[in-house]
Amino acid sequence: MFRRVALSVRVFLTVGLGLAALSALLPLASKSYSQTAPRRSALLGGQTTIFNTTRNAFAQPAPGLERMQELFFFVGNSFFNQNWVTAPASTTARDGLGPLFNARSCASCHFKDGRGRPPEFDGEAPTGFLVRLSMRDRGLTWASLPEPNYGGQFQDTALEEIDEEGDLVLRYEYIEGEFADGSPYELRQPKVHFENLAYGEMHPEVLTSARVGGQLIGLGLLEAIPEARLLALSDPNDADNDGISGRPNYVWDNVSSRQVIGRFGWKANQPNILQQTATAFHGDLGITTSIFPQQNCSPVQDACQAAIHGGEPEISDDDLLKVVLYLSSLAVPAQRDFEADTVQRGERVFNDIGCASCHVDTHETGIHPFIAALSRQTIHPFTDLLLHDMGEGLADNRDDFQATGREWRTPPLWGIGMIEVVNRHTYYLHDGRARNLTEAILWHGGEAEAAQNAFTELPAADREALIEFLKSL
Repeated sequence: MFRRVALSVRVFLTVGLGLAALSALLPLASKSYSQTAPRRSALLGGQTTIFNTTRNAFAQPAPGLERMQELFFFVGNSFFNQNWVTAPASTTARDGLGPLFNARSCASCHFKDGRGRPPEFDGEAPTGFLVRLSMRDRGLTWASLPEPNYGGQFQDTALEEIDEEGDLVLRYEYIEGEFADGSPYELRQPKVHFENLAYGEMHPEVLTSARVGGQLIGLGLLEAIPEARLLALSDPNDADNDGISGRPNYVWDNVSSRQVIGRFGWKANQPNILQQTATAFHGDLGITTSIFPQQNCSPVQDACQAAIHGGEPEISDDDLLKVVLYLSSLAVPAQRDFEADTVQRGERVFNDIGCASCHVDTHETGIHPFIAALSRQTIHPFTDLLLHDMGEGLADNRDDFQATGREWRTPPLWGIGMIEVVNRHTYYLHDGRARNLTEAILWHGGEAEAAQNAFTELPAADREALIEFLKSL
């Protein structure tokens, strides 16, 4: 089965290759700054950057795609955005939803290719918010074993004739603090509760981790960063004594049947966009692929196992790969107000207090395997794609391959200032607990504690400048 999808990948990659003329992008006017001023370009995605500040800024194709790739982009877009339906149906290419699921489309969790959010009040249905489940034991590939009755992900939605797993309730505890200048702040910490469980009690040692869907821009560029670059940034034993000890997560690649570096997901638990996409189809929508061909049902969920399916697999390799191409080629919007004095000041503060130690600004992509336009680009994602200990405050205490319960992948910052425009909210971090960028910084601990402490000591004007810089990305 895996050989078949691997062959499909190789065939797919040969379609529409070749060097295309990239869209011409005029360089920004140069300006003289002090020696510590940033020396980057506002073209965060290199020559594949777009200039779009509308609600659709995250949904645009990267400039330079071949003609056939542009066609596949829009086909993949339709599979990503349209709802899947119950089998059997006349729309055979889109049936097979469930039996248990969290969403009816990919866009339900990544609206306009942006970020999900947690429920805002008791009883509100989650929007791009879910909870991972696992046990402490590991399988042969070092993947965490699922909870016996509810599997690897709590699914609060089901087909009509099947019992949903239960209700997911989110409540918050609030923490008050103040900056060095006496300005107060308040943080909120989410507490997840499962109610009305339909398949028995959960195992008393179950591990849980709440997650929101992340923004999707620039994924192909991140996949094209050479592995050697990530290893060069890695410092697992903090050999340079700077307090930062990022390291890669090594995860299982189901197609190649080997352990590789993880790049995607909140804990870098996915090796590539293909497997990340297949995992989301399987866990979030209940759609099988040739990578994950079994229905997503636990042994005690008899009705789930007996439900009519939408084919074997429910999304074909060709259609899955079109979604992969779509996700690989979503363009990165340019930085706004790049030369504004406050933004420049904010970036200097960002660097001075140590944020750039993990949020590495600049990388060079290598050769992308099937999108030539993404190759050899100078990009500015502000991430090292490595795991870092973020302290007890953000810990979910749930291991994920080699990631510990306190470790998280450094999330890219490009596009972070557009979330409010695209998704009409400002909820950040892996579970959406931070209601704004200031709260997101204040939650940093562990390896980032020194930077967080420095942030609290800043004068209000420098704090505001740092936030303005982040909003410009």
